[in-house]
Amino acid sequence: MSAQQSWPAPPSSGAGKAQRPQKRSGRRRAEILEAAMSVFGEHGYANGSLHDIAERVGMTHAGVLHHFGSKEQLLIALLEYRDDADVAELEGHHAPRGAPLLEHLVDTAEENGKRPGIVQAYTVLLGESVTDNHPGRNFFAERFAGLRDMITSAVADATNRPMDDPQTVSAACAIVATMDGLQPQWLLDRDAVDMRATVELTIRALVQELTRQ
Repeated sequence: MSAQQSWPAPPSSGAGKAQRPQKRSGRRRAEILEAAMSVFGEHGYANGSLHDIAERVGMTHAGVLHHFGSKEQLLIALLEYRDDADVAELEGHHAPRGAPLLEHLVDTAEENGKRPGIVQAYTVLLGESVTDNHPGRNFFAERFAGLRDMITSAVADATNRPMDDPQTVSAACAIVATMDGLQPQWLLDRDAVDMRATVELTIRALVQELTRQ
């Protein structure tokens, strides 16, 4: 490619033509993931069928399998898609580290109040994941382990306490429990639960308590 050639390539070029199927495929995958989020959120993983997902996007069961290979692979892709949504607007598409992560968690709680479909699917799939042989079990176990480590580091940074302090670790577990425990309450009665305010209060109280000690 010459230095003067623009990118993306103009539609008449071979490179431009090569990009269009890939873009269509990416849009189609996103449509399938959105449909899967609705179906699994409404019916759970076990009872949500690929046929139902395919119908919602106007394609065949085989078409869904063409993009994701299996129902299990679709589930994992959906869980990753959900996590990506948390950081889509952030620089570098990843959560901040250290004390700033705590403010990001508060912002995430507020954003969750604007996307009930994502919250419903996550809550249903998380509950199911503790059952034997659930295909999302390892994903959630690894996700919680990573979250605990990140939040423990953030609490340690905010309170000047060591990461291996049992109370620092407990505070991180309490923050995760608050965020995930609020979601089913909010889904059942949205007017009764302010997720942002509750997460913010919990984090502030924990940081103040550990800072005083």
